[in-house]
Amino acid sequence: MGSKLKICGTEPESIVDGRGFRYVVFTQGCPHRCPGCHNPQSHDFNAGKWVDTDDLFAEICENPLLKGVTFSGGEPFCQPRPLVELAKQIHGKKLDLTVFTGYTYEELLARHDPDTDALLRETDVLIDGPFLLEQKDLTLVFRGSRNQRVIDMNRTREKNTIVLDEV
Repeated sequence: MGSKLKICGTEPESIVDGRGFRYVVFTQGCPHRCPGCHNPQSHDFNAGKWVDTDDLFAEICENPLLKGVTFSGGEPFCQPRPLVELAKQIHGKKLDLTVFTGYTYEELLARHDPDTDALLRETDVLIDGPFLLEQKDLTLVFRGSRNQRVIDMNRTREKNTIVLDEV
């Protein structure tokens, strides 16, 4: 049996939450509560439903057309431990992982939290930063506001410096 994860919901077939055809897990609970957020129903930590990560992985495996999986929110880094377990299964299936967060990469590193660090190690693409309504830009790919970055985590780890993804 896998770990328990609190989610707001899932989207089994998305083309807007990362590169390619994706399965999206919307975690429940978000401390950022960004004004203008497109998922305000995911903010309340007391809402949502508990699911087993093995059950989520079984659903992911049902679709042979997927390129990858996206963790969105809510705030995935409020529940890093069960997401690490799921991420390892996802990579075992040769799928890539994109993670959206309202934290900056630097804020996540500064936590010095083993579970946060483990989820960052499993992340292929990190889209970081809070949504800022005053910087909203509908022309951006995979982002809602200009302050948010699309970080190629594999190259960032390799080069030991932040490498932005060309989207």
